[in-house]
Amino acid sequence: MYDLIVVGGGPAGLAAANSAYQKGLRKILIVERDKELGGILNQCIHNGFGLHRFKEELTGPEYAGRFIEMLKDTNVEVMLDAMVLEINKDHEVHVINAEKGYQVLKAQSIVLAMGCRERTRGAIAIPGDRPAGVFTAGSAQRYLNMEGYMVGKRVIILGSGDIGLIMARRMTLEGAKVLACVEVMPYSGGLMRNIVQCLEDWDIPLYLSHTITNIESKNGRVSHVTVSKVGDDRNPIPGSEMEFDCDTVLLSVGLIPENEITRAAGIQMDGRTNGAIVYENMETSVPGIFACGNVVHVHDLVDYVSAESERAGAAAADYVLNGKSEAEAVKLVNGNGIGYTVPQQIRVSRVEKLADVFFRVRQVYKKSVIEVSDGEKVLASYKREHMAPGEMEHILLTRAQLDQAAGDTITIAVKEA
Repeated sequence: MYDLIVVGGGPAGLAAANSAYQKGLRKILIVERDKELGGILNQCIHNGFGLHRFKEELTGPEYAGRFIEMLKDTNVEVMLDAMVLEINKDHEVHVINAEKGYQVLKAQSIVLAMGCRERTRGAIAIPGDRPAGVFTAGSAQRYLNMEGYMVGKRVIILGSGDIGLIMARRMTLEGAKVLACVEVMPYSGGLMRNIVQCLEDWDIPLYLSHTITNIESKNGRVSHVTVSKVGDDRNPIPGSEMEFDCDTVLLSVGLIPENEITRAAGIQMDGRTNGAIVYENMETSVPGIFACGNVVHVHDLVDYVSAESERAGAAAADYVLNGKSEAEAVKLVNGNGIGYTVPQQIRVSRVEKLADVFFRVRQVYKKSVIEVSDGEKVLASYKREHMAPGEMEHILLTRAQLDQAAGDTITIAVKEA
């Protein structure tokens, strides 16, 4: 019997396990399906990580290394090259690996930290041939940074998510010609700093409100790509086609939380985030099972993943050491301009001083105000100079503000100033 089993050994799992250990748990197991800890950070060899958490710029492997180093001072167990097949409400974790075979492990608490995966070509239905040379941006990143394979020489990138933007720069540095980055929305899906550092600094054009409408091949490899402008309905506009002579297409068209075992466990899911519905301490609808990081909602900074996961680890420790604590919860509701909120519910009596709330807006806003209300009165407001869907927003609600709420819902909305 373990105090805690953490599913996933990436940045979220490492931070949760370390936090739980610091809070008093001693029998902790991390289950990781790869052959080493670190998760996606191992292939992110660019810098820009750790500015919030460590106050310095680190590469992805360096950032992961900091947390792996922390675990060396603990007795946290690690099972690598192991796949979790199932978890259930009784806190049983079904695991298989080559060394130990099939096991059913029991834990007092579980933290889900499986991260996310990329949308593929099949999910977005691009017309045209089905040749070699079409990769998700993350797959290309692994081939290039970890396996040592150059995936192409003349590249078109579909989607302006952060991985795609970073791969535009990475491919350029390796000698490829990145012809364009194409985004179907009228705004980029990535961080502004990545647009500047990865596209503008390298004279790579970004075509907003455009998409790929055909892929052609020659001898089984991508040879030409047709890009068209799209209207407000996101349908291609006839006569707006551009032809690109290229051998590679990278897809950066969104990330999906890795939640098959979460759903199978009967945990309540949020259709907006594709992640679990969580309380203020990252506990799911099943008592004693917590979730954190990109398996809950897709983050833009790993520093936020670590902070959220430390909160989940500490809450798991509290659950094991002090037992289940029931409390009434208020539900956070999407108001005007808000795509989702995490957490989705807050148990006010369990908030000591502050409750973290993360969310994304639905469109680009300039000067605006985030308004928190209970339907009758405004509980809090926060000014913003700029907000975009590609950048996650964060506010803090005080216990005093939450105590003022009448009813069982709190609405978060955006108003243009």
